[in-house]
Amino acid sequence: MNEMEINDNSFLRQFETKAEGHLAKIEYSSQERKVFLTKLVIPEEITTEGFKENFIRAVLHHIQDQNQRVVPTSPQIAGFVRKNRQYKEMLPVGIRI
Repeated sequence: MNEMEINDNSFLRQFETKAEGHLAKIEYSSQERKVFLTKLVIPEEITTEGFKENFIRAVLHHIQDQNQRVVPTSPQIAGFVRKNRQYKEMLPVGIRI
């Protein structure tokens, strides 16, 4: 897997990456040391297999590098964290998925 470049667009409050000439994004809001991942938007034109999982993984690693906790409120991202137990340690104390 290539290293995916993640852009944190703080003005629009979204993590972005380009693939196949289109912009994929995960919208978020921040509060204290927590990042709430609220919406995953991947254009239908992006057909690369495994893109969604790789994009979510790259965003989670970006958040982890910032020493922040993550609260996935998007059902798709919550499902990803549920399946990939190594990311559960990023959840704030008392939050379960």
